[in-house]
Amino acid sequence: DLGQILERMAQTLRDQLPASGRGERGWIPPGTHPDPRPPDEADVVVVGGGVLGWSVAYWLKVLEGRRGRHGMKVLVVERDPTYSRASSVLSLGGIWQQFSLRENIQMSRFSASFLRDINEYLGVPNEPRIDIQYQPSGYLFLASPQNAAALEATVQLQRDEGAQVALLSPTQLKEKFPWINTEDVAVASYGLEDEGWFDPWTLLNAFRRKATSLGVQSCSGDVRAFVASANYMMPPAPSSARIKYVHIYMPDSLEYQPVACAIVVNAAGAWAGKLLEAEGLPRGLCKPSLPIQPRKRYVFTWHCPNGPGLSCPFLVDTSGAYFRRDGFAGNYLGGMSPPEEEEPDPSDLSVDRNYFQERVWPRLARRVPAFKSLQVRGSWAGYYDYNTFDQNAVLGPHPQVENMFFATGFSGHGLQHAPAAGRAVAELVIKGQYETLDLRRLGWDRLVAGEPLQEHGVV
Repeated sequence: DLGQILERMAQTLRDQLPASGRGERGWIPPGTHPDPRPPDEADVVVVGGGVLGWSVAYWLKVLEGRRGRHGMKVLVVERDPTYSRASSVLSLGGIWQQFSLRENIQMSRFSASFLRDINEYLGVPNEPRIDIQYQPSGYLFLASPQNAAALEATVQLQRDEGAQVALLSPTQLKEKFPWINTEDVAVASYGLEDEGWFDPWTLLNAFRRKATSLGVQSCSGDVRAFVASANYMMPPAPSSARIKYVHIYMPDSLEYQPVACAIVVNAAGAWAGKLLEAEGLPRGLCKPSLPIQPRKRYVFTWHCPNGPGLSCPFLVDTSGAYFRRDGFAGNYLGGMSPPEEEEPDPSDLSVDRNYFQERVWPRLARRVPAFKSLQVRGSWAGYYDYNTFDQNAVLGPHPQVENMFFATGFSGHGLQHAPAAGRAVAELVIKGQYETLDLRRLGWDRLVAGEPLQEHGVV
């Protein structure tokens, strides 16, 4: 019948999707399409339907159930239901614990445990088991003589937090990975467990399916305005405000739907700062501005039959170039973040292919001599929700917009931290405090105080 024909067509599309970059195809599994219109009201509106937004929604329903309070209405709003431009599915899917900030290490360890037992968390009865295609090949960070002491100190912090990380001398590095040129490498750190990469698209849809099964609603649309009530302590300037309605504009339409709400979660990723500039919020309240910008990052894929092979970890070079294995047939993918003064135009997701030839490839070929003869196969671009202040997440409540919470600004490590960050924000909303991990230092206060939490493990 027609249903069987459509399912066979969907299965054919599934089989054709590559292991990475699945979001480029804009394919959504059957049964997870957003509702055509939002409801008139919701207890919590989550703006942003990437993996962070869906993680927050999932944990809200889970924690609500554990407290015996059922019936919370949670709405997830995503402006691009195809996810063709979504950071979640255009990333390299990495997870690592080798951060320099304690909170980031803790979130990585929580997320690693979550992913290991993903079917216990996100499995849906009568649905196939979730396979995120996890590859436990570890991260390998190389340090020059100038950065060796800092790397060694960071590894000690990681070990204090329970991470299994080895320090390798140049001789040990060469013995373990004979395909590496160890010139200018003073020391390397290598993750021994709970590091590697997985399929982002599968994780996103696992969160979507499970959250939907728990009663979370979703819709396609763009949040461009709010209706807020201002609280005045010293007129005429308001001291705080509370959002009463979210205006969700329908796709390709001037029409909007007002949704009454009690809580708004800003999980808008690279556009989280722009959301705070939306019409309806008192202008004087959103100071300082949220320092999050969209930053475009290129990913290149190549083939090299004589490359590192199955022993290839996710390698981060002293030069900033990085790569990992992609499958088992001599395929690799990677890239390099540009310096601040050379940031590409983020207005679209076009790729500058000369960037690979001129900037990335020479660094790769120097570190891995076999890559001198690689053949480029393809490329794509995605966005970082880049926190220009300190490259770390902004989590928790806004100090003056009383019912807005943040889950954004991860600067390239949001996918791996989504399980932990989603739970943390849900704990704040439901319980009024962090319980699983103490992430208070990642709150808004540091922006006001001008005290950045520098992270040296951003890739």
